[in-house]
Amino acid sequence: MVPDKSDLFGLFADEIAAKIKPLGLEKYRGQQIAEWMYLRGVNTFADMTNIPKAKRLLLDSNFIIGSVSVIAEQHSADGLTSKFLLSFADDLAVETVLMRQPYGNSVCVSSQVGCAMGCTFCASTLSGVARNLSGGEILSQVLYVNHLLAQQQEKVDSIVIMGAGEPLANYDNVLRFIRLLHEKYCLNLSYRSITLSTAGLTPEIDRLGNEGLPITLSISLHAPNNKLRSQLMPINNRYPIESLLAAADRYVNRTGRRITYEYILIKGVNDRPGHARDLARILKGKLANVNLIPVNPVPERGLLRPYASEITCFEQILQEKYINVSIRKEMGKEIDAACGQLRRKVLGD
Repeated sequence: MVPDKSDLFGLFADEIAAKIKPLGLEKYRGQQIAEWMYLRGVNTFADMTNIPKAKRLLLDSNFIIGSVSVIAEQHSADGLTSKFLLSFADDLAVETVLMRQPYGNSVCVSSQVGCAMGCTFCASTLSGVARNLSGGEILSQVLYVNHLLAQQQEKVDSIVIMGAGEPLANYDNVLRFIRLLHEKYCLNLSYRSITLSTAGLTPEIDRLGNEGLPITLSISLHAPNNKLRSQLMPINNRYPIESLLAAADRYVNRTGRRITYEYILIKGVNDRPGHARDLARILKGKLANVNLIPVNPVPERGLLRPYASEITCFEQILQEKYINVSIRKEMGKEIDAACGQLRRKVLGD
């Protein structure tokens, strides 16, 4: 990156207009530039043909358009899942996953390079967190995949912020990303097509609930009591289950949106019938779904998946207690689709 050039990628149209105003460019050029970058995938000013050549040269002398480059990619045998290792200007890289679902194309994005949450079942956190991603860097993951899909006359239909990192620990940049996605000069994506997954930062859950955005909130719960959850997720020592569930209830009251509680099933750890009964007890009467996720084996962690019969038993207990429950459809297991695995394999960190 040229140090004296400012990056326009990741800015809103009015912010771009403010940046280019000192150069004598008209305000409406801000939206033109945004449309070229976000809708058409152009990353050079020379290709913005509805802007006079002299003004394009002026833009090129003063600004850059940030982009990502692919380091590695993997594709599942059934063609439904693709994983990309994408590199930024400072050579740090994150993973982005395309999942072709029955309801459309879903993209899972990372919000940080690495993760600081320390969850025992996750590969993303093994080397800690390097830095937050900017809103533009998160968006660039989506637009990279959208460009590939466009070549097949397809597009991105939904977003899950469930890749590497804790989104609410990078709150402002993640909110910028979400709001940019919604703009007509970007993907014009409905807020209801966006899901954000958090390990449970309760102050930020409250802050998010006050934003007035009807996005889906997904909470990584993974245990029905504080002792076990703290063993699996150190964040529970700061925000225990009681405060987390209370924050989730406030989010429901403010948004009217149903919460999804993610529950990774780990053999011999949190998958016993007693765990299922305790989980049903703490979620009784809540506007919520439980998404059961058989653990995706991470060699460094030594965690095992329960038997199919044990997974079914867990699900049935929740159903008998009138808890809405589903088992996540597994996609990309053979291409190491768990967060952080491709990055560690290619880069060793």
